[in-house]
Amino acid sequence: MTQNPGWGSGHHGGWGGYPPPPTAKPGVIPLRPLGAGEIISGSFSTLGRYWKQLGGVFLAVHGIWLLIVVAAVGIAFAAVHEHVAPVFDVTDGRAPDREHLTPILLAGATLLVLLVVLGITSLALSASLHQTVLRNAVLGRPVAVRALWRATWRRAPAVAGTVVLSGLIAAAPMLVVMAVWLPMTIAGAGDADYSSPGTVVLLPFLLILTMPLMVWLTTLFGLAPAAAVMEPAGPVTALRRSARLVKGDWWRVFGVTLLAGLIAGLVAWLIQLPFHLVALFTLIPAVSEIPEGGVPPVGALFLFVLLMVVGGIAGQLVQSGFMQLASGLLYVDLRIRREGLAAELLRAVQAGPAAPVPSSSPVD
Repeated sequence: MTQNPGWGSGHHGGWGGYPPPPTAKPGVIPLRPLGAGEIISGSFSTLGRYWKQLGGVFLAVHGIWLLIVVAAVGIAFAAVHEHVAPVFDVTDGRAPDREHLTPILLAGATLLVLLVVLGITSLALSASLHQTVLRNAVLGRPVAVRALWRATWRRAPAVAGTVVLSGLIAAAPMLVVMAVWLPMTIAGAGDADYSSPGTVVLLPFLLILTMPLMVWLTTLFGLAPAAAVMEPAGPVTALRRSARLVKGDWWRVFGVTLLAGLIAGLVAWLIQLPFHLVALFTLIPAVSEIPEGGVPPVGALFLFVLLMVVGGIAGQLVQSGFMQLASGLLYVDLRIRREGLAAELLRAVQAGPAAPVPSSSPVD
């Protein structure tokens, strides 16, 4: 894969300064403004053409993630195993002693933090992976797995920053509601005359009121991972770029994203369904033949778990990948419409496969 600084953030003011380029399709999309159908088909085409590269890196990342989780759980259990029985085997109704409960709570909190960090890292790597592939797929260029691996890790920190910042911004309305509601509830519960559950009932209503604002913010900053990879841009710059591109086209971006999500969910379900059916048809006969007091056969249980895991991974690969690619194509479409990106990409295609993707000065 040719290394390049990205597509830049050239603000060219739309089609006014550019003649519409000839319609060409060197890669997965025609180099012109895209319709919703072309964004959907382009996402499927990218998955179809680059499934080996995407699948290889995706499995490697999640394999590492799984090994870390298993190792962390094993270490945590080894550290607190002597406290497990005194906490969970209390039979006389007494509360467990603090000396046994505290280590388990600390271990659980540590594992929770680790899972959150791994989840953000996994999401960032997935977004970086798919946007890196898409950057080449638009131009019809091949991608080597080794180069893809390096490029994915290189942009992952910036993408992780966009994920964290956009998530915090989108969740801000809910956090504000919780910050106001929780002290009110605690203060009311401490009042001797407190008997009304009104503040408890109020919470769901307030959270529902925040949902439109959260959806609006999520959509506004939804193109930030694409900007972080393709331009390339730092987290704050990527958020600003996303907001600038989405402004004036929010409903279209929201509609295409919603459509892509529905299609991705349906396709992922169809992919997982055969694995789940085979797993159930394998396990049910084995369980039905177990004598009273017996245990399920290890082989059937292992096959059941294996099929469920494989089906889940395959569905997740398609679902998350499709959504990331659709988001990236929305980014490309908006830049084609507003910044004349099609003409620049067409010149890069005509210059040959060795030419770098055109860019202005990096914005990192």
